[in-house]
Amino acid sequence: MLVKLLTYTPDPERVVAAAARLCYSDASIDALLDSDADARQAFLQKITSLGHLSVLEHVGFSFGVEGISRACSHQLVRHRLASYSQQSQRYVSHKKRFSAVTPDSIAAQPELNQRYQQLLDEIHRFYGEMLDADIPAEDARFMLPNAATTKIVVTMNGRELRHFFALRCCRRAQWEIQEMAKQMLQRVKPIAPTLFAKAGPGCLSGPCPEGKMTCGEIVAVREEFASFG
Repeated sequence: MLVKLLTYTPDPERVVAAAARLCYSDASIDALLDSDADARQAFLQKITSLGHLSVLEHVGFSFGVEGISRACSHQLVRHRLASYSQQSQRYVSHKKRFSAVTPDSIAAQPELNQRYQQLLDEIHRFYGEMLDADIPAEDARFMLPNAATTKIVVTMNGRELRHFFALRCCRRAQWEIQEMAKQMLQRVKPIAPTLFAKAGPGCLSGPCPEGKMTCGEIVAVREEFASFG
């Protein structure tokens, strides 16, 4: 899996702070943008702690992701307040060889893993046979499994990104999208450390929101995300 931060709103914390201050000030926009860095940080800490997150919608972050499965990307695109551009299985041929994700749980069992890889090989051979028989790629792709890898560019605003992290960094999230979310958080936190100071699973700033379905590892989770900086 490769997760790359492609681009983002320049100086995002400055933009968010100025937008928030504008609501309560008659100062010019230039004056709001030129606020003291320490005062800006304290102000951002205050508004985010109070849950005033709409101003985070003024900044955006775009990521390029490679090597995730279609099973993972199907989960990702359920987050509707985002923009996506995904590699097409209709226009991109996988005749040479489609790559696939092998879950660790399967890889850990040699016999099952061997059968899993054999099935992937058989799917690839049959996919190629269909293309050779002039079956359109848009129809031949029906054979491709959820394990097939994909590439996708995703753009989210700051508020949606925090919501995404709250759901997908949780240990109850599926392992692949959980890993992707963690990598995304690690990319944005150095850029906007105050905006994403409390970003991550809900248990970072309070009790576990999963109730009886909690993983029961809140201390370990908090230690893990504290290491992100």
